[in-house]
Amino acid sequence: MSQLVSILIPAYNAEQWIGETIRSALAQTWPRKEIIIVDDGSKDQTLAIARKFASKEVTVVTQENAGASTARNKAFALAQGEYIQWLDADDLLGPEKITTQMNALDRCASKRTVLSTEYGMFIYRSRKAAFTPHALWNDLAPAEWLLRRWEQNLYMQPATWLMSRELTQAAGPWDTRLSLDDDGEYFTRVVLASDGIKFVPGGRVYYRRGFDSLSYVGRSAKKLESQCRAIELQVQHVRTLPDSERVRAACREFLQQWLITFYPEQMAMAERLMKLARELGGELELPRLPAKYHWIQKTFGWDAAKRVQMFVPRIKRSLVRSWDKTLFHLENREPKLSLN
Repeated sequence: MSQLVSILIPAYNAEQWIGETIRSALAQTWPRKEIIIVDDGSKDQTLAIARKFASKEVTVVTQENAGASTARNKAFALAQGEYIQWLDADDLLGPEKITTQMNALDRCASKRTVLSTEYGMFIYRSRKAAFTPHALWNDLAPAEWLLRRWEQNLYMQPATWLMSRELTQAAGPWDTRLSLDDDGEYFTRVVLASDGIKFVPGGRVYYRRGFDSLSYVGRSAKKLESQCRAIELQVQHVRTLPDSERVRAACREFLQQWLITFYPEQMAMAERLMKLARELGGELELPRLPAKYHWIQKTFGWDAAKRVQMFVPRIKRSLVRSWDKTLFHLENREPKLSLN
C-alpha cells in the first residue's frame, strides 16, 4: 500500500466531462495517488473547472495547444508515481480499479508486466455501460496479445492499463507526430516492452462513446495522414517479433481492415498500405461496400456510396446519443419543491 500511483489526464475542450472524470480519479480507494491534469490550451471552461479540484493531491497545469501526445508526455514528466494510470478526460475509473490491479502485483512476473482489466462502453449513463468480454481479456504473452488483436479486430481501452514507471520508460514517450491513433501506436510499444499482460477482473473502466472526437477520422487529410503513419508504425513494431507466417498474416489483416478508410479518396495513402502488404507476402483486396449501397455506387459512384455508408451510422449514433442524454437528464433532474 506504500507505492504511489500517478493518474495522468490530458484534457482539451472537455468542460462537459472533466469534472466527473476527476471525481472518478479522486474516488479511487488506493490511498497513495496523485492526479495530474494537463490542459492542452482548451478554448472552453476545461481549465477553470479542473482548477477547482487543485489540491495537494491534484496538480493542474496548462500549455499552448500542442496535441494530446504532448500533453501526456508533459504529465508523465511531472509524475512521481511508481505506477502510471493513463485516463482520457471523458472516461471514468471504477472506484476499485487501481486497488484491484495493485493487489495483483504479487502475481506478476516482474515490474515489466502490464496489468489490464475490464471496460464497458456508455454514452451519458455510466450505469448502463456494457462489459463484453473478448479474447484479450486474458493473461497473455506480448506476441499473442498483439496477434489476437489484429486477427480478431479487437480493441483494448487505454485506461484499462496500469504499468510501472520502469515499463513506461522502456516503452518511450508518446509520438507527438500523431494526432490520431496515437494510443494504438503507443500501447503496441508498451506491450512489446512488457514481459506479459496480466488481466485482472473487477477493476472496471467506463469508456464514453458516441461523440465526435480525435478518434473520428472523417475526411480530414491531416487526420488521415496521422492514421496512415500510425498504421505503418504499428506494423513496423509488430514485425520486430520473430518472423512467421502468422505474424505476416496478422499484419496483412490489420492493413486490410484499414484500407477502406483511405480508398479511393486518398489513393497515395492506400497505395502505401498495399505496398506494405506486398512486402509482407500478400495482396490487399479492394474494399467492397455492403450490398445495400450498391445501387448508390452504380448511380452516383463509389465515393458517394462510401459517404452514405459513413453518414448513416453517424445519424444512428446521433439519435442514440440524444435519447440517452434525455434519459440521463430525466434521471438526474432536481425534484420539484412541494408547495403543500
